[in-house]
Amino acid sequence: MHISKKEIEVRYAETDQMGVVYHANYLVWMEIGRTSLIKDLGFSYAGMEKDGIISPVIDIQVSYKKPLRYGETATISTWIEKYDGIRSVYGYEIVNEAGEISVTGNSSHVCVKKDSFRPIHFKKYYPEWHIAYENAKKSEIE
Repeated sequence: MHISKKEIEVRYAETDQMGVVYHANYLVWMEIGRTSLIKDLGFSYAGMEKDGIISPVIDIQVSYKKPLRYGETATISTWIEKYDGIRSVYGYEIVNEAGEISVTGNSSHVCVKKDSFRPIHFKKYYPEWHIAYENAKKSEIE
């Protein structure tokens, strides 16, 4: 299983009146993690969009464990939890500088044609990407 890691410095604008990261910002960080993972595997989400293919979120789950605050550095770990050639499920863990878990989650995506929102067979459109996902995804043993 390939795990992508990306550091984010918590900016003041990302916090709420309680001085902690506003909950919706973790979703943005998860997207940063996904994009980083795709790049690590040698591909480009922006390139896929240029081909007229997008990958909308169809389900998302987030569990908040410990708040992050302005000035701290968060590390986002992202991996492919499940992949079946049509649906991709990404796993996330966001930790603080001490390595304490702040957030865990996962998001499910399908690839669709941008103009019609009709699902595509990822293997047919992007065979190299499909192989990379098969090789990078979490195994049933893990």
